[in-house]
Amino acid sequence: MATFKRFEEIESWQLARELTNRIYQVTGDGPFAADFGLKDQIRRASVSVMANIAEGFERNGNREFIHFLSIAKGSVGEVRALLYVAIDQNYIEQTQFQELVDQCQTISRKLSGLMKYLRQTERKGAKFD
Repeated sequence: MATFKRFEEIESWQLARELTNRIYQVTGDGPFAADFGLKDQIRRASVSVMANIAEGFERNGNREFIHFLSIAKGSVGEVRALLYVAIDQNYIEQTQFQELVDQCQTISRKLSGLMKYLRQTERKGAKFD
């Protein structure tokens, strides 16, 4: 795995950005848009994924980066849980739901892989910059 010079190069951040854009699209119309609480919560959770990857990257060292990646992973789980509320309330179609859940699961796997990589490099004494 290559090292990154900017957080924008991190695939999980790129995928989180796509997820956030999609969440904003599906929550902007129809009955979903009228549910201010759920709309706000799922939007904030999706933004949190991107923001925590970026913030962790800008911190000093692997440990802090791993910590923020773990928070991002929790936020992507929150998005996924909130999608169940959205489907149960008929705010989104089954195909939208599945597409978004799949995106969340992909991001979660990518974050897990990156955290594993960082832990391995940390054990070897390498510093991730």
